[in-house]
Amino acid sequence: MRIRRVVDLSLPIDPTTQVYPGDPAVRFRPAATIDREGFNLLGIEMGSQTGTNCDAPYHFLGSGAPIDEVALELFAGPGLVIDLRGKPPRAAIGLGDVAPYLDRVEPGAIVLFHTGWPAHYGTLAYFDHPYLGVEAARALLDRGVRTFCLDTQNIDETPDARHPGAGFPVHRLIAEVGGVVVENLRGLERLDWDHPLITVFPLRLTGADGSPTRAVAIEFAA
Repeated sequence: MRIRRVVDLSLPIDPTTQVYPGDPAVRFRPAATIDREGFNLLGIEMGSQTGTNCDAPYHFLGSGAPIDEVALELFAGPGLVIDLRGKPPRAAIGLGDVAPYLDRVEPGAIVLFHTGWPAHYGTLAYFDHPYLGVEAARALLDRGVRTFCLDTQNIDETPDARHPGAGFPVHRLIAEVGGVVVENLRGLERLDWDHPLITVFPLRLTGADGSPTRAVAIEFAA
């Protein structure tokens, strides 16, 4: 088995990383330097949902598994990209949007919603992203999908003063069946081959609601 290409689908994490409203900002500080201690060591402060991140069931379900107890099988599998570019701001992704893809769902599939919203990253418009509707989420759950990935800040609508939203119904649906959500992907337009292997492994943070994730897509040589 030979790897032809590895595509990074992750946001860089640094003090400029855009975070969900109210989440801790990223802070870096030198804890040691080559000049002073003979080696470099970085002190890092950030929230568990920083950058490209994975939500464990515990994020929205008190009895759900924390990130260190989620089955590793959920973090790697064949990718299915659902192309939703052109959806308007704060539009729900409905059953009609996902229906053409349902017959292509394989056991263990990792679904990736490609909205193109990273074009707005770093602006307030990034929070006006499309979001997954309950009916579409249920259809994918019924097909056995347990890993949901998207190139937006939130799988549910992100509320603000103008848009109160409806809470976090899709997060809760997925948590109730032990699934995971990976948010803030980028670079999905680079996945120009069928059946990419997707890996979204989080850090093993004990008892945590989630973790930053290094998401990649892997293409194997024929």
